[in-house]
Amino acid sequence: MIRVRFVSADGTQTIEAHGVSGTILLDLAQNSDQPLEGTCEGQMACSTCHVIVAADDFPKLPRASEDEEDMLDLATGVGRTSRLACQIVLDESLDGLTVRMPGESRNMQGR
Repeated sequence: MIRVRFVSADGTQTIEAHGVSGTILLDLAQNSDQPLEGTCEGQMACSTCHVIVAADDFPKLPRASEDEEDMLDLATGVGRTSRLACQIVLDESLDGLTVRMPGESRNMQGR
């Protein structure tokens, strides 16, 4: 099992969830009642699954695609270690991953 820690936007609450290799971080977050909307259902057409990856964990992730970087340009509260949860596929190297929820999100699909 791969452990993921979800930290609330204000940093006051941490929830640990467990997934298996191949699980998409957005799915694990939603199954763990985290406030990630994922309006486009993982199609990388919105930024409502934006998360901020812990600085120590960020280098473990594969580099973001140009499309993901473009979508992050439209998100609010983006930082140096921001990623879209729909683009993070869990594997053993990500055991112990910590991500923080952003303070707000913007739905670029206009729904």
